[in-house]
Amino acid sequence: QVQLVESGGGLVQAGGSLRLSCAASGSISSISGMGWYRQAPGKQRELVAKITRGGGTNYADSVKGRFTIYRDNAKSTWYLQMSSLKDEDTAVYYCNADWGLGSQRRAYWGQGTQVTVSS
Repeated sequence: QVQLVESGGGLVQAGGSLRLSCAASGSISSISGMGWYRQAPGKQRELVAKITRGGGTNYADSVKGRFTIYRDNAKSTWYLQMSSLKDEDTAVYYCNADWGLGSQRRAYWGQGTQVTVSS
């Protein structure tokens, strides 16, 4: 079992910055990848950014150059630094952990944190 606790959402003006945090606890040694997803009203949840255990990253095209995902292994925490925020970044952001291998592979999710960008 893995527990994920998010923090850092809020209201920000367009062009501003926010940093989201996701603290993991429990059986974290079996986490193979960590990420952030978001879901805007009336839309499907979409991938924002992911970082693998080896440090490889990938981003949605819509956030490349503006968002950065990174982790602090000592704190079992990963972050999403968001800059140059736009109205269309408004959504509930969920942190995600890919856990286990093969038939035991599963995903864990945080509770979600609201990010609202105002213009």
